[in-house]
Amino acid sequence: VQLQASGGGLVQAGGSLRLSCAASASGRTFSMYGMGWFRQAPGKEREFVAAEDWGGDKTYYADSGKGRFTISRDNAKSTVYLQMNSMKPEDTATYYCAAKWLGSGDVRELMYDSWGQGTLVTVSS
Repeated sequence: VQLQASGGGLVQAGGSLRLSCAASASGRTFSMYGMGWFRQAPGKEREFVAAEDWGGDKTYYADSGKGRFTISRDNAKSTVYLQMNSMKPEDTATYYCAAKWLGSGDVRELMYDSWGQGTLVTVSS
């Protein structure tokens, strides 16, 4: 599956942003992909942000985003979203979406088959 992330930009601390990740060229039913969001800040390792099981039954969040971030999907649009509220300067990073066929909401990068190109989010203080 090909993934296209979008929605990044510059936002002030305390603001909100919604990232989108559109899937295409799979030939498979989007609802059967487990989806994840990861991020990589400058000079740091890529880290888990949020994930959702295929079917959308369960969601998982890193402690850094609990209560502020929400992962969701629109299967009709083959798109997964990451709603980010009450943003902080430490949320500044390039955000990547990832997909795993029949995947659970895994926090491990290596469990995902496909990755989007990343979208840059900058939070100013």
